[in-house]
Amino acid sequence: MSIFSTVLKIHQSIYESTDGLLGHKLLGVPTLLLRTKGRKSGEIRTTALIYLDDNNSKVVVASKAGDSKPPAWLLNLQANPKVEYQLNRNRVAAVTEVIERSHPDYERLWKEHNDRNAGRYDEYQSLTERPIPLVRLVPSVVG
Repeated sequence: MSIFSTVLKIHQSIYESTDGLLGHKLLGVPTLLLRTKGRKSGEIRTTALIYLDDNNSKVVVASKAGDSKPPAWLLNLQANPKVEYQLNRNRVAAVTEVIERSHPDYERLWKEHNDRNAGRYDEYQSLTERPIPLVRLVPSVVG
């Protein structure tokens, strides 16, 4: 496990154990906790992810640090697009939209994510042939 992976696990642990009191910007970048339902287990899985605000939605990158396999959370939300995300102590029910390269917003959102994170996502994309998608988290309308 890399030092970066270890730091991310510690960050997520702090975010979860304080129920969002600490962790939103612990590493200097805005981070949310994404909760998906395991596609096989049915259990709730939590992942800390860097996000962008885009209108009323949040956008995350399914990079898995350039791994050839997609992150499990992406597979989970593809099986069940209803998720929850947490910012600080606020939990929000949301529906997901996977944004592939062909989507009209992809280039703009990719560039913004990449620019805000010192070129990290271009680097990750260079490590894999898998096209890395973005995911939009759209808050559910409660009515």
